[in-house]
Order: sequence, then C-alpha cells, then structure tokens
Amino acid sequence: FDDDLMEALFGYVATNKRKGAAGEPTTPSKPDPQANQPPQQIFLLDPRKSQNVAIVLRSLGLPRQAIVDSLLLGKGLQPDTLEKLSKIAPTSEEQSEIVSHPADSASRLADAESFLYDLLTAVPTAFQRIDAMLFRSTYESEMLTLKQNLQTLESACKELRNRGLFFKLLEAVLKAGNRMNAGTARGNAQAFNLTSLRKLGDVKSTDGKTTLLYFVVQEVVRSEGKKCVLNRDRSFRRSDSTRRDKTMAGDDGKEERESEYLTLGLPVVGGLSVDFTNVKSAAGIEYEFVAGCCDRLSVQVEKIKQFVGSLSGADGGEFKEEMKGFVEGAEEELKVIKGEEKRVMEIVKRTTEYYHAGAAKDRPENLLQLFVVVKDFLNSVDQVCVEIARTLQKKRSGTASPSAAAGGRSPARFANLPAHFLSDTSRTSSESDEEF
Repeated sequence: FDDDLMEALFGYVATNKRKGAAGEPTTPSKPDPQANQPPQQIFLLDPRKSQNVAIVLRSLGLPRQAIVDSLLLGKGLQPDTLEKLSKIAPTSEEQSEIVSHPADSASRLADAESFLYDLLTAVPTAFQRIDAMLFRSTYESEMLTLKQNLQTLESACKELRNRGLFFKLLEAVLKAGNRMNAGTARGNAQAFNLTSLRKLGDVKSTDGKTTLLYFVVQEVVRSEGKKCVLNRDRSFRRSDSTRRDKTMAGDDGKEERESEYLTLGLPVVGGLSVDFTNVKSAAGIEYEFVAGCCDRLSVQVEKIKQFVGSLSGADGGEFKEEMKGFVEGAEEELKVIKGEEKRVMEIVKRTTEYYHAGAAKDRPENLLQLFVVVKDFLNSVDQVCVEIARTLQKKRSGTASPSAAAGGRSPARFANLPAHFLSDTSRTSSESDEEF
C-alpha cells in the first residue's frame, strides 16, 4: 500500500513505515502531484449532465463515425438508439458553446462534450435529424394502432346493432323496472339509463336474498332454456312429447323441468360475451388517442417537411431525399385515415345516441363510455351465470338451500326503482336499426 496516500485519504498512520539507519522512521520524498498527470479535462456542460450523457453514449456501443454516417444518410440507426440520442440533445445555448470551442483544445474535452463537438461539427443539424428519424421509426406503429382501433370501434358498433340475446337482456331489465314501478309515474317507461346496468347488482330484493341482476339473468336463462326444450320437442313425435309431459307432471316434474331449463339456457346466456369481443376491446380504447392521433401526426409530418425544405443542396444530401419520400407518403396516408376516422366516429356517435341519448353531447370524451358500460354489464352477466351453475351443481349434490333447490323460482320482491333509473324520453329497444 501507499502509506502516504492512505494517510491523506483516510487519516491512517501506518505502523510499519520504513526505518532509517538509526532505526527512526524515514519520511520519503513526496512526488510532485502535477507530474505524470494527464491534462485536465474541459467540461462545458453541467457536471451531472455531462456524466449522464457519457453514460448514455457508452450504452450505445457505436463508434461516432457510424452515427455521423447514419445521420447523413437518414437511415441505419435503431429506434432505441435514436431515442437515447434524442434525450441527450443540448440546449441551444449549450450547442453554441460547444461548436464555438477552440479546435486546438478539443482533444481535452470530456467524453460527453467531445462527442457532441464531433457530432455537431460534422452535422450541424444532427439533433433535428435525430428527431425526424425517430418520428419516422414510430410513425408506422402509431398509424397501425390507430387503424386497428378504428376497425375495432366499427366492429363493436356492428355487434351492438345485432338484435339478439343482448337486446333480450335489456328488454328484461326494462320490463322488470316497469313491473317494480307499477302504479307510479315511472311504471310505463320506454327505456332506461344505460349506466344503470352497473347498478343492477346493487338493487336487492326485499328479503335481501337476491339482486335484480341475478333475477333478470336467471329469467332470461330460463327463457332460453325453455326455447331449447320446445325446439327439441318439435323433433320428437307427438306421442313421445305427450308421454314426456305426463312424466314431468307434479311438483317433482316441475322442479326437474325448471332445472332443465336453466341447464340448457346457461350455455346460451353464458356464451354471450363471445359475441361481443370487439365491444370489450373497444372499452380499452382511449378517446383522446383516436380523436387526436391524426392531428398530432400531421403536425409532426409538417414540421419535418419544413425542416427538410430548409436543407439546401449539399446540406441535405441523401438525408433530404430519404425524408422527402417519407413525408410525401405520410401526407397521403393521413388524408385517407382522416376520412376513415370521421366516418367511424360518426357511426360510434349514432350508436351511442341510440343507446344513451345525449351522453356525449357536452363531453365528447364520453363517446366511448358505451363500450365500457356494456363490457362491465357482460362481465356481471357472466358472473351471475357462474353463480347459477354453482347453485344447480349444489342442487344435484343435495347441498343447496331449500329456495335454491326449488329451481330458483321462489317469488322475489323488489322495492321501487329510483327515478333516474328509468326514462320515458330515450329510444326504446324495439325501434328500427335505421336509427344507427
């Protein structure tokens, strides 16, 4: 160890210092601190920023000349490399100070400053080129995402236009609501607030044993199961059907019949979500992205177009030709996609107005909330179907409660629904598809 260095750094006094001829410790001559030291590095950036830039540069693993060549050509750098380079861009003041640094002392610049000096000396517009190339590298993926979102939204609207089991569930909700509010001013509603679908599970029966959601889903399951039985019986001879009806007469027969209805109806209602895969996907789409993507991309393309146009002759070179081709193609594509966006969003608007009139009148960002509400409702229906299936399984094993074992047909009473639940001003679920 260098005892003197340890003492200077840590205040440690060595016990085994060399002895002189008389047995006394000798004090070796200290070397000149200025001797054999490399020239002091020059920092033009803030020390912390300079250090961070140097770390980023080491992570690139690319020689400086390779980066310079790629910027002159307008291609050859990976998106992650471009992103890292974009993040170390100096401010205009820092850039001016770096490029105006005397060339005779450039070799003494610190790593970060040395890289920026070489880069900006070779390509004065280096970071504008980096930003343009970075945008081009992400443009295709953003455009693809936008196209997929528009396609999903259109398909989701198409799924909601199909008058099938989903409409039966909505009609059952409306019927149940009117039945509960019979004799009141809200007992003859033509429609209901679609957001109320989320609250069906909160409406409890008077005895607290079931919910309006469970009741409605179970009734639709039973109805679909009964339809399956009727269709099946039509394929049998009349004598077989008559014999079967006699066999299922009485309380035991009724219980068996109710269980059969539920058993056959569960796969039908439980598989409803499969028909609404696009609706569920649309629920995850952000309105801000769809509504603002084209405009944002157009602004960036125009910015690059102006930058490329400012490059003259030798300054532009192959980079100018490379980016010019990209700009022309992007402008054409954006014109087409803007028209497609307008068409699809008009379909979404009509669909939203049909199901929930005025939902997005003052707040356009609510335009896609329809898909979120329907998704939540379908998930709730799936959960109820699972609960019904469990009840049937317990019944078969003899562990169900008396009311559940009776096929779930015990009377259920509900209090009146709140005023905001039903509406007599919205469209009914039986109007023409031309409203879409």
